Amino acid sequence: MSSSLPPVGEYAIAPEHASRSPCPVVNALANHGYLERSGRTIYMEDLNASMRHVGMSPLLGSVFAIPTYFEYHNPAKAYMKKPVGTWQRIWSLIKNPYSFFDYFGCWKANQAIEGRKFLNLEDLASHGAIEHDVSLSRRDFGQEQGNNDPQQDLIHEMLEYSFDGESLTTDDLGRFIKARVRRQLVDNPELVYGPAEHQVNCGQIALMMGCFGDGKTIPVSYVKAIFEDERLPIEEGWKRRYWWTMGLIEFFGAVRNMVKAVGVQF
Repeated sequence: MSSSLPPVGEYAIAPEHASRSPCPVVNALANHGYLERSGRTIYMEDLNASMRHVGMSPLLGSVFAIPTYFEYHNPAKAYMKKPVGTWQRIWSLIKNPYSFFDYFGCWKANQAIEGRKFLNLEDLASHGAIEHDVSLSRRDFGQEQGNNDPQQDLIHEMLEYSFDGESLTTDDLGRFIKARVRRQLVDNPELVYGPAEHQVNCGQIALMMGCFGDGKTIPVSYVKAIFEDERLPIEEGWKRRYWWTMGLIEFFGAVRNMVKAVGVQF
C-alpha cells in the first residue's frame, strides 16, 4: 500500500477512478480507509468488519455485509430459475443461516482471488439486490442518471423536509419517501417498488437514524456530511456507539416505526 495514503480513519475524497456504491455510508467507510480506498477487491471479512465503525453490532453488521457475497441473480430473469424445494431451502439455512438473505447477493462468479470472493463497491448497485428504486439520494435503475451516482437535487430536497432546518425526524423522512414514491410513479415507467423494496428502504433509513441519530431524529449537519461529502460526521460531533451498538432487536423495531412513518400502502 502506498505510503502517501492517509492513515486509516482519516477522511479523504475518493481517488480518481475509484469504485463507489449507491450507499453513502459504505462510501464514507472507504473514504475513511476502513475499506480499501479504491473501493476495489473488497473481501467479505473486511466489509463485515467495517460495519462496526458506524456503531452496528457484529450480528447486525454481518446481516448486511455477508449476504452481499452470494451470487447476483437478475430479478428480471427470476422466472428462469429452477424452484427450490422446501427441504432444500431448510438444509441451506442450516448450513448457512445467511442464505435467508441470499437475495442481497451482488457477487459475480469471476470475482475471486485464490478462492476468496471479493466485490467492487459498484457491485452493490446491482439492481434488485440490496439496491432498490426510490432511493433517498439516487435516481432509479431505469432512469438516465442511473442508480449509483448521488443526485444533488434529491439531497437538497431531502434536507428541505426538515421542519426546523436543524434536524430530520423519522416523520420528515417518511414524508420525503412518500413524495419520492409518488414522483417516481410518474418519472419512471419501469419503477419496481413493492413491499420487499420498501422494507429494505425503510431498513436502511432506520440504520442511519439509529447509528447516527437517536433513533427518532438526526442532525441535518450529519446528513449533509454523509450524503454530500460521503464522510462520517465526526467533525460535526458524532461519536459512534461503542458499548451499546445497534442490534437486531432495536433495528427491527426501528424498521417497523419507519414503515409506519412512511405510510405507503401496497
